Amino acid sequence: MKKILLSGVKPTGTAHIGNYFGAMKQMVDLQNSGNYQCFLFLADYHALNLIQNRDEMKKLTLELALDYLAIGLDPKKSILFKQSDISAHTELAWIFDTIVTVPYLERAHAFKDAEAKNKEINVGTFNYPVLMAADILLYDTDVVPVGQDQKQHIEYARDIALKFNHTFGPKNVEEYKDLIFKLPDSLILDTVAVVPGTDGRKMSKSYNNIIPLFATREEITKAVMSIVTDAGIGAIGTDGKVSDGKPINLYNIHKLFKAKDKLDQLYEMNKGKYKSLKDDLIEDIDAFVKPMRERREKLAKDPKKVIKILEKGAKQAKKIADKKLLEVKKAVGVL
Repeated sequence: MKKILLSGVKPTGTAHIGNYFGAMKQMVDLQNSGNYQCFLFLADYHALNLIQNRDEMKKLTLELALDYLAIGLDPKKSILFKQSDISAHTELAWIFDTIVTVPYLERAHAFKDAEAKNKEINVGTFNYPVLMAADILLYDTDVVPVGQDQKQHIEYARDIALKFNHTFGPKNVEEYKDLIFKLPDSLILDTVAVVPGTDGRKMSKSYNNIIPLFATREEITKAVMSIVTDAGIGAIGTDGKVSDGKPINLYNIHKLFKAKDKLDQLYEMNKGKYKSLKDDLIEDIDAFVKPMRERREKLAKDPKKVIKILEKGAKQAKKIADKKLLEVKKAVGVL
């Protein structure tokens, strides 16, 4: 049987090439590997911690669905749905709230970061790991693809599953299959890229240093021409290696779109010719993005089709989630 793989993505804005090479591409690759039954949910309830405008939420959620469908997520192979369409997520989170302690949640990275910055912290931010545990555990998830810095999310899900199993599960469990919740594992892929932005820092909308994933030719040109090219010999690249004189920011973005042997030859032939190298990068990005951009434009003309895909995915996911929630309700004694 295929392993269950689940991933959630918040609808928080324009997708960029850092998102694509850092997470989106891997989801499609895993779907196409044939090794997993993939679930991808649009985490709109999680996004409420950041987005509190009705029209913006609806718009960003639809756009995120468009993004994933455009890059190759196949509704026939993966179950794509909105988190908010499955009430079991929030219902299970409340049940978990009754066994999770405040000191335990105070160790969460997101909470500690917000606290360190003296931010006013809402309950949603504080409780984020509990809802995330519910997201994962409802589907008997085997693996969750995450970055190295997100392993704690899976650790929280495992800890909560263990505590629930111990508190409400059979007292004489001899076999793992008798437990209510399966313990998920993190899937950390060595191929995940850390993509630098146009200023050399990690590509992020908050830094305003992105190259949009579905950018037009004009947008690509504008972004590429703004790439900082003053790093030379002695500079440290994103791979931790010392530069040999290449314009490191430009090179580290360019290597995502061209084979290393051809890229090294190009940069050797065009030493110091930053304009020429940028022109070549513009061509490579545009050639890579164009098919996805065209698919997305076609899909965007028929939003009802995308909504139907989400509704179908929600129907599939709900059947599984409700079955697990029923099991939980019986275990805690409300049924």
